[in-house]
Amino acid sequence: MPASAVSLPNRRGEVGDAEWRTRVDLAAAYRMVAMFGWDDLVFTHISARVPGREGEFLINPYGLFFEEITASSLVKVDAMGVKLDDTPFEVNPAGFTIHSAVHGARHDAGCVLHTHTANGIAVSAQAGGVLPLSQQSIFVLASLGYHDYEGVALREDEKPRLVADLGSHNFLMLRNHGLLTVGATVADAVLAMYLFETVCTIQVRAQAGGGELVRVDPRIVAGAQQQAAAVTRGLGAQLVWPGLLRRLDRRLPGYDH
Repeated sequence: MPASAVSLPNRRGEVGDAEWRTRVDLAAAYRMVAMFGWDDLVFTHISARVPGREGEFLINPYGLFFEEITASSLVKVDAMGVKLDDTPFEVNPAGFTIHSAVHGARHDAGCVLHTHTANGIAVSAQAGGVLPLSQQSIFVLASLGYHDYEGVALREDEKPRLVADLGSHNFLMLRNHGLLTVGATVADAVLAMYLFETVCTIQVRAQAGGGELVRVDPRIVAGAQQQAAAVTRGLGAQLVWPGLLRRLDRRLPGYDH
């Protein structure tokens, strides 16, 4: 390991206010993933578009555990994966392939979050994918795409297929691989993943019960997005984000360094 998170200099004075706010939110998201138990050592990733900088985004320093990541340790890269920060850390090449593809195609994608959890992968390996078994599932099913597994995401030629499978959806199930969410903000992507992970956990538990499963009526799924706006009073993820930050401050403080 070339450096530790605590030994890296604070970058607050090197970047503008908008970028710093994004860095703090993204570092918080990494620690939330660790707090919720969604991390896979160092092998998944979350990225965020740098405000006002076309083709630039922030991603994790490859080698730091998610609970160690800070706003200053995040790595800024361009659309070709070239590091724009003076940092001893590299970037996960598979992370760059997936995230650069989504950011390049979806200009509304302020943040892209990807996980490898046991429940998410278990459902991704089922032919039926996400089933309408819970209230949470209707919100995922209303905006869900699927992408077939092509091996570790290292090849440029996979990008167009991944982007086509995502389309305009905010949830993407990567077959035999894991889950991906897209949000206009970091908070939006985190809340979407909270739903996605919850849906997969409920499904695996319901199937394990061995009884006949009751499915939600498709007409209810069709109106899910309107219901989501109503239940959050139009605030979306901003309804829960301040509370999540307070919880993080109690359990894993220091992300805003």
